[in-house]
Amino acid sequence: MSNTAKVRKVGNSLSVTLTDALKRHRIDEGDTLYISETPSGIILQKYDPDFETAMEAAREIMDKHPNMMKELAK
Repeated sequence: MSNTAKVRKVGNSLSVTLTDALKRHRIDEGDTLYISETPSGIILQKYDPDFETAMEAAREIMDKHPNMMKELAK
């Protein structure tokens, strides 16, 4: 499903209202969204603590072994 949303200035920030999409995905006030930047745009996902825990572990491994990903990519 594709929709459009207008970017508006609110104070010193920019804002986008996503009311219908948030309702469809059961995202409520106070929920945390995970923001991913991709070559084709921005992805918003409901925060997943299990995914974040796994990503933190992966980041630690990549920091300790920086050449590992290069070797695995071969």
